[in-house]
Amino acid sequence: MKYTLELDIREGGSNVVFNNILLNSFKINIVERYSYDKAEKLQLREVLFKVRTLDDQIIKKKDGNLNTYIRGEGFMEYKKVKKVLSSPHYRKKLINKEEAEQDLVHFILSMVVSNYELN
Repeated sequence: MKYTLELDIREGGSNVVFNNILLNSFKINIVERYSYDKAEKLQLREVLFKVRTLDDQIIKKKDGNLNTYIRGEGFMEYKKVKKVLSSPHYRKKLINKEEAEQDLVHFILSMVVSNYELN
């Protein structure tokens, strides 16, 4: 499956980060919200995603809602995958970039398959 991954689309000084996965028939918008902890370190606090058609029509979930929040074990797994993508090893190409990106895409696609009914 071919995809395009757009990581870390951030407005200057914002605590919200947008990531996109573009596939052949739909796209997934991932929104990450960060806040500062007591040590003034930026911490990932919330992740949600929406599925859209290529012409930007939002696809509803099986339960009728629009957003899917990643919580619990899924949130911890997302943080692990995202940590690899923001590591110096990834940026310096010391690890296989394609494999690291595929881990994120496969994780999000598993969430999409379990929450959405795609025709």
